[in-house]
Formats: sequence, structure tokens, C-alpha cells
Amino acid sequence: MAKTTDRDLFDKLRARGLRKNAASNLAKAFGRADNSPPGKGARRAVSELRDLVSELEERVGSGGGRTSAKRRAAAKKAAATRKRKANERSRAAKKAAQTRAKSSSSRGTSSRSRSPRAKARSK
Repeated sequence: MAKTTDRDLFDKLRARGLRKNAASNLAKAFGRADNSPPGKGARRAVSELRDLVSELEERVGSGGGRTSAKRRAAAKKAAATRKRKANERSRAAKKAAQTRAKSSSSRGTSSRSRSPRAKARSK
């Protein structure tokens, strides 16, 4: 009798998309012939599956269309990172512009601004 209940539960779990090893372990944990209550491992497996299902429901948005606190925090962190990176790029661009402005203004007053050939041509 225990073998058939094991096999039935195993087949149901496999049909629902559970991997063979996980389905086998769950079927062994729950498929007892003496109908005794499931052991600690079986209860732990059920709680893990519940947690997984609730996380999937949160991601899908079936929980009222609201995002979870975890995902909200992740979105906030990503937005802050984008803002910080944009400020860094802006600061670097401003610094580069200042450097270019300094070097172009110093080139105009320097004696090295024109080559000897250019000087000879202008005479």
C-alpha cells in the first residue's frame, strides 16, 4: 500500500513540474502506510514550498498588485545607484571640460603654439 501512495504522490508531483529527486524525497516523506503524521523533514519541506509559492506570487503581483518590501527596497537602491553614477559622470565631464579649457588657453599664449614652418610662412 505504501508503495502505491508513494508512487501516486510522486507521479502527481512530477506532473506538476517538480524535479525527480525532489518529488521522490517528498513522496517518501509523506507516503507512510500506517498513516502516522508526517515527520519533521516533511513539515520543513512543506514550509519551504509555501515560502517559495508566496515569493512567486509576490513577483507575479497576484497579491493585490503591490510589490513586496524587498523588491521595493531593491528598486530604491537601483535608483540611488543610477543617480550616483550620473552625478559621477557629470562631475568627470565638468572636470575634463575645465582641463581642456585650461590647456587651450595656455596653448594660445605659449611660444610653442605655432610650428617653426608656420612662423616662417607668416613672415
